[in-house]
Amino acid sequence: MAASNDDIFLNEAEDDIKTLEYVKNYLPADLKDKFDDATLQYFLDVIWEYYCDTFGDTDEEIEIDTEAVAAHVAKVAKKEGQGVFDPEEILFVVLGELEYAESLED
Repeated sequence: MAASNDDIFLNEAEDDIKTLEYVKNYLPADLKDKFDDATLQYFLDVIWEYYCDTFGDTDEEIEIDTEAVAAHVAKVAKKEGQGVFDPEEILFVVLGELEYAESLED
């Protein structure tokens, strides 16, 4: 039996929450207070869009330039009026998201 759209949506929402919590715990102490949940979720959404646009739907191993991803997120956030962010700080979000994704593969 195929999963319903509701089931898929709930699984995606649950994964978003787990990713967000993992990234929050990954951040250095000084950034934990700087980025609220909404900002972190925004960053994660932009990161995911970047991966989809850059790499498509591939099963091949890919090399991710984490600094380029962080710079992209900062650029998009500024363009979309979300604020001006330091790519070096966003880098911790990118690294935390990657570490979380890798933990799921174990």
